[in-house]
Amino acid sequence: MYIKVKVYPDQKKDAFTVVGENRFEARVRVPALRNLANMRVVELVAGHFVVPVKSIRIVSGHQSPSKILS
Repeated sequence: MYIKVKVYPDQKKDAFTVVGENRFEARVRVPALRNLANMRVVELVAGHFVVPVKSIRIVSGHQSPSKILS
């Protein structure tokens, strides 16, 4: 399953919200440096879908705020 996630780094608190079918917004407290925001987004997605973190991967958008995850 593929989902689209729009990431907003450097926010006041972490949040993961549903925007539409297979579309989500992730607000993370960590900055977009040294892959920190990407790792936190993967943790939020894994927590939302109740799956292990290792089963989530970023397919596209490693350096972009718009990401596709599998």
